[in-house]
Parts: sequence; C-alpha cells; structure tokens
Amino acid sequence: MTAPRARLVVFDLDGTLVDSSRDLAAAVNRALRRAAPDAPALAENVVRTFIGSGARVLITRSVAAAGLTRSVDEVLALFLDEYRRGLLDATRLYPGTEDALDRLRDRPLAVLTNKPGDMSRTILEGLGVAGRFFRIYGAGDVDSRKPDPAGLKRIAEEAGVDVHAAVMVGDSGIDVLTGRAAGALTAGVTYGFDAESFRDHPPDLLVRSLTELADRLS
Repeated sequence: MTAPRARLVVFDLDGTLVDSSRDLAAAVNRALRRAAPDAPALAENVVRTFIGSGARVLITRSVAAAGLTRSVDEVLALFLDEYRRGLLDATRLYPGTEDALDRLRDRPLAVLTNKPGDMSRTILEGLGVAGRFFRIYGAGDVDSRKPDPAGLKRIAEEAGVDVHAAVMVGDSGIDVLTGRAAGALTAGVTYGFDAESFRDHPPDLLVRSLTELADRLS
C-alpha cells in the first residue's frame, strides 16, 4: 500500500528517529539517586515503557517504580538537569534514518515530540540532521502535547499543506491518536519503544524501518 496523499511527513522523535533510551534511563537513575541515595536503579527496558508522554509522566512513573516518596516536581527538576548534561552520550539515529530523510526530501519534513523543544533541537543538531526539518516542535513550543492535535495542525498550516495530506509517524498509539484527531494519515514503526500500543490504536501504515516508510510514501 502506498500513501499518495502524504505531502507532509511529521515524525515523533524518541523511539522513531532516535534511540535515546540509554541516555534517558541513565538520567532518570542519576536523578533518583540525587533525590534518594539509596534509590534502586531502574532497568533501561523498564524506563523505555515510561517514555512518550513527556518528562513529567516519565518521572511520575519512575518515582513510583522506584518506590520513592519524594515529590515529582523535585525529581523532575533533577532529571532535567541531569538529562541536559548527557543528551548525546549514547543517543543515535536509528539505522536507515538519514537515507529515508534524503528520499523524502521532496516534501516538507517536521518533528513533533513531547520532549522539550530545545532539547529536541540540540539532539538533532548534534546528530547532524536538524537541517532536514523545516520545523522541530516539542514541549514549550506548542500549547499542548500529543495526543492533542494542535501541534500537528500548526505544522501543517505553516507548511501550507492541508492536514489531511499529512502523515504522522511514530512508535506508539499516542502518535496514532494525534494523527487521527487531526485528520492525518498515520504510520507506526515497529522497532520503537511502545509498538504494543498499536494493538489498541492501529496505524494506517505499519513499517519495520524508516526506509520501508520511504518506499511506502513514494
């Protein structure tokens, strides 16, 4: 199945373009230890399941999983401090990402993430691909977070493309809900952090790589 109406491609960041799980898990554990030196370390595969709804949700779930009684606000501030120190320690583009972006360059590309926008731009700049996107929007750049469709609609408007001709690409049901709420096509990647959520929220397209996505959208 091809998607001829995909004149704008909007990507999620974590779990879609980049694998940031090691850096996020490391920052979470450093923050937990600063808040409570005897806090148990959370495994990376556990932290992965907390990613996707923004830093506050990540830390709320992490604090609960560690059994801490410290306030989420306190640990969140520590996490943001720790994460800024190690945004690119281990974070990398998924294989095939640069090739797929090259193949899709005949249309506007953008990023819409629940990660803070400044961090998102720093990561993509550090990985050498920020210039591929005409917009990189995250928390602090738009008034609401996914699955609210406002950010996606804003990107489509700024691209001069009808949102119905856009595709929202992500690794979780949150991205599918965002695209559907906006009236856009949705695509899910199976290699990300929360592919199981596609069982409840199946995307229009399901691909194993961004290279496959480029094939399907060509």
